[in-house]
Amino acid sequence: MSVFEDLRNGKSYDIRDEKYLREAHGEMKRCRRLCWKINNTDPDDREKIIMLENELFCGTLEEGTFITPPFQVDIGCCLKLGKNVFANHGLTVMSIGTIIIEDGVMLGPEVGLFTVNHEPKNIRVIMTKEIHIKKNAWIGARVNILPGVTIGENAIIGTGSVVTHDVPDNCVAVGVPAKIVKKL
Repeated sequence: MSVFEDLRNGKSYDIRDEKYLREAHGEMKRCRRLCWKINNTDPDDREKIIMLENELFCGTLEEGTFITPPFQVDIGCCLKLGKNVFANHGLTVMSIGTIIIEDGVMLGPEVGLFTVNHEPKNIRVIMTKEIHIKKNAWIGARVNILPGVTIGENAIIGTGSVVTHDVPDNCVAVGVPAKIVKKL
C-alpha cells in the first residue's frame, strides 16, 4: 500500500519515515512545481491553465471544473473533483488524507481544506481524516474545513466559518466553530 492509502486507512506516519519522505515529498514536489506553473500562467490563457490543472489532478479533471489561480494544492493525487466544481482564487488544500468534492460545488475566495493534523505528544507524527463535500454545496469566502468533516448536499457555509463537525444536507452553518443556523 502507498503512504496515501495507509493514511486514508487511519495509519499515522512519522514525517521522517523513509517511505513517507519518498512518496509524500515526491508528490508535494510535483504539485508545488505544477502550482507554480499554473499560478504564473497568463490568467486569460484558460486553455493552458485547464491543461496544467488536469496534470496536477492526475488526469482526472472533470468537465466544467476550474480552480482559479493563484492556489496551492500539496497532494494532487488525493484531491478528487466532480463536474462543474468552481473554486475562486486563494484556495489552500492540504489533501494528503484525501478530499472528495462532488459535482456542482462552489468555493469562495481563500478557502482552506485541511485533512492533516499532528500528534500533540509528538509533532513529527501526522494523522489524517478525509474531507467530503457533497453535491451543490456552497463554501463561502475564507472558510476553513478541518480533518474528518463532511459537508452535506446543498449545504451553505458562511464566510469566515471554521468547520469542525459535519454539516447535514440542506443546512446553513456559520461561525467559529461553525454551527447550524438554518435548514433550507
